[in-house]
Amino acid sequence: MHRYSANTTGAIYMMLSMAGFVLNDAMMKLVFAQLGLFQAITLRGAMAFVLMFLLCWLSGGLRLSRGIGETIGQKMLILRTIGEVGGTFFFLTALQHMPIANVTAVLQVLPLTITFAAALFLGEKVGWRRYGAIAVGFVGVLFILKPGTSDFNFFAIYALIATGFITMRDLATRQMPDFVPSTFISLITAGAVLGFGLLGSLTETWVAVGPASWGLLAGAASILMCGYLFSILAMRHGEVSFVAPFRYSILLWALLIGAFVFDEIPDAWALFGAALVVGSGLFSFHRERLLARKLAISTASSAASSLSQ
Repeated sequence: MHRYSANTTGAIYMMLSMAGFVLNDAMMKLVFAQLGLFQAITLRGAMAFVLMFLLCWLSGGLRLSRGIGETIGQKMLILRTIGEVGGTFFFLTALQHMPIANVTAVLQVLPLTITFAAALFLGEKVGWRRYGAIAVGFVGVLFILKPGTSDFNFFAIYALIATGFITMRDLATRQMPDFVPSTFISLITAGAVLGFGLLGSLTETWVAVGPASWGLLAGAASILMCGYLFSILAMRHGEVSFVAPFRYSILLWALLIGAFVFDEIPDAWALFGAALVVGSGLFSFHRERLLARKLAISTASSAASSLSQ
């Protein structure tokens, strides 16, 4: 496939993936009007676990080529699972009490927090320009959340905590050994979220689930799986540096669904903050692309120099 058509295909897959994630969030937000948080997490988690188990089984993900054992893979799997569980709880709690576009906008700072955490914990080199982009991104988050004003929602703190857990999850994913199948990792984390939901549901009074809620839960689980599938396809089509920025289309989907489904329209300050977050993220992607190109040129020059000697 020609490079440009591959990039276009990857971008479309990425936008479809983001639409799937927002639709999942919207369905869960609608479910919260009928069910408690933990009951909703448990029921959606059970459906997602069954779907992931079938996918893992059909793809051969249950047959590890070698046991994880006492390796870094085991430690990273534990950290990733904690990140997934914590991120799910804090994100869905924030989603339950905040406009969907605002919560989504806060999470768009993730590429920046991952860059910062990778520099802090993994020793990756980050220049002053990208540190500047990280600072601008966090200023954008402050505009969205507006701490110290009457518009501030306490559950906005939950959205920030969720970004911390998801950052931990993604960093742990980076460190997972290649021999551990992605489907197996997803199955373990899906099971952990289900178990967490079951434990939490002991603190709630379960209510009867109506046909509408069952439909929303089934739709959320199925669309979430589609979102993950399209995100994988997006990364396998085209150049990552081209495709990745299209993840910010999630904010457009969130704005549309928030306006038409929940009658939620962010104010001018929140929109300005979202623009800062997205702009700083796009700049960070641009810098990473330039650095990757310089590294490729340098490697090619070194190889050519070695051959000529």
